[in-house]
Amino acid sequence: MDLAAVKLLAPQIPSLANTAVWHTFGMTPNGDKWDLRTTLTVQVLRSFMTGGGKKPSSIGKVQAATLKDPGVKGKTWVAKATIPAPKESEDGVREAVFGAVDAMAEGQVQYTKPGLVDIGVEWTGYRSEAGTNEVMPNSSEEERYAKLMAEPTRTSDTTVLYLHGGAYYLCDPASHRAVTSRLAKECNGRVCSVRYRLAPQTAFPAQLLDALMVYLSLIHPPPGSLHTAIPASHIVFGGDSAGGNLVFALLQLLLQLHRTSSNPQIFFHGRKVDVPLPAGASANSGWFDIARAMPSIATNTKYDYLPPVNHDDTLSRFPADNIWPTNPPRGDLFCDLSLLDHPLVSPLLAADWSGSPPLWFVTGEECLTDEDTVVAARAAKQGVQVWWEQYEAMPHCFGMLIPTLANSGRCMRSWGEFCRKVVEAPSEVQTKGVWISAKGGVEREVKVQDVATVEDGEVRRLVKDAKERRMRGWEKEGKGMPKPAL
Repeated sequence: MDLAAVKLLAPQIPSLANTAVWHTFGMTPNGDKWDLRTTLTVQVLRSFMTGGGKKPSSIGKVQAATLKDPGVKGKTWVAKATIPAPKESEDGVREAVFGAVDAMAEGQVQYTKPGLVDIGVEWTGYRSEAGTNEVMPNSSEEERYAKLMAEPTRTSDTTVLYLHGGAYYLCDPASHRAVTSRLAKECNGRVCSVRYRLAPQTAFPAQLLDALMVYLSLIHPPPGSLHTAIPASHIVFGGDSAGGNLVFALLQLLLQLHRTSSNPQIFFHGRKVDVPLPAGASANSGWFDIARAMPSIATNTKYDYLPPVNHDDTLSRFPADNIWPTNPPRGDLFCDLSLLDHPLVSPLLAADWSGSPPLWFVTGEECLTDEDTVVAARAAKQGVQVWWEQYEAMPHCFGMLIPTLANSGRCMRSWGEFCRKVVEAPSEVQTKGVWISAKGGVEREVKVQDVATVEDGEVRRLVKDAKERRMRGWEKEGKGMPKPAL
């Protein structure tokens, strides 16, 4: 345990000890569903998310704490690479993204049009023969990549394009190495983890630009790339939380390009290239509603650690620092408030998933469950092959944060199986849904088309109401600042 973790936990030791005693006597609120480790983990995470009653830290300070590189050790290969941006004269990526944003908007929206930048990625693989604390060999990135590719357990052509979570303003591929290494192991393949630009320094649609640019670079490698060309049929999108949002926004962008052209192409590094769909897409506790408008945000707090929502709160949520509020100011860390109900910002609002490759969803009984159920059911009703899993009483991203749970292991194995299956045997992938109990992992089959917990009409009404409340909050707190578009 590092010094930062000790400082974080030290003030909580008396409270954690008290909780442990109460749990032993079966007197904690979720003692019938959770073991002691889960109870304590969620307590610590709740304290971190809410600030433990203290004045919240600035965005910059919290963000910086999540970007520290802990180094690479144990059963993980990491080879770092840089994906170069096309020259401005050779860039069709921005045109494709901005065109889709405008075409898919239902009303007036406003956003800046950022340029492309070089994007770092981490090629990650499972290092089967390494000891638990064994440090990765001191060698070049090219040598590490070669060893990753030569790993005996890498028996599949599966490549996961991974987009990490962290509410769009936290975390990094380095913070997610345990997850990406495990996913590489479970799919017998490799993972390309993307260091996309973070908010609030960079707003939507920069993250979508970054994701599309890396995807095209996997299929059509620029000169000097570590990797050789990867067929789209070998690529599976994967992400957690906000990364799940970006996965499904990227997929919806690609579907939009395919809706408007039978053979979409983008001018990329000096030539026109095809833009095929991937083999599949997956989201672990996907955050599909940036407006946070669904009922489970409030009703599922018993089992989750995510902070409560305040739709009237905009600028004053966070103390000012050198990155927030932004200049010019906007009402949300990630995007202009006019975009809260845009389907490329909140895939919950994407009406059409027809033609999509197979999808994998997992959720607990968490604050984001409603939005996950709606997207999964809608896609399944439109003929998309959907793997759906819901775990009783489990918090947000439990499979990653509490890896010792039996159900966490089941979740990660399922994720890897899906990624491998859509690449190696796509014709065998069929829609299936399952509910898994917290104790004993008892499974119950469910019909995916029926899992939605909120009707489509109610979804749109709730998001519209949340957006309007945020706009009123902006008007109240903005104090003459430019008003976002309605």
